[in-house]
Amino acid sequence: MDALYGSLNISAHGMKAQGERMRVITENIANAESAAGTPNENPYTRKYITFKNEMDRNMGLRLVEVDKIEADTEKEFPLKYMPDHPGADENGYVKMPNVNTLIETMDMREATRSYEANLGMIEQARSMAMRTIDILRA
Repeated sequence: MDALYGSLNISAHGMKAQGERMRVITENIANAESAAGTPNENPYTRKYITFKNEMDRNMGLRLVEVDKIEADTEKEFPLKYMPDHPGADENGYVKMPNVNTLIETMDMREATRSYEANLGMIEQARSMAMRTIDILRA
């Protein structure tokens, strides 16, 4: 039964980590079109999440945890010509967020699939536990 509980714990932590990843991706998509308010201001900066393995010494398991949520400062802010915008520079260009919605959508799809895989493992473990109880009753 320890292996069963261990697999439940591992899957639950995986779901929690992927849920946090989906939250970060959703924030990126929601802010993908929020331009800078003034010419000297930077717009929303894309965020990304990293994970780490954490040892649960009580159960002797390696669990996935969120390591950091960081701003993506590597990618430059694209410029968009919007001369009437309050954030436009002297040439009429406004800094836009460094968020690529296609990449965010693909990341969301991957996070969703990982979440569903962990959920499937929990359902399998639950089903095995129920079958074990049924066998013990007979």
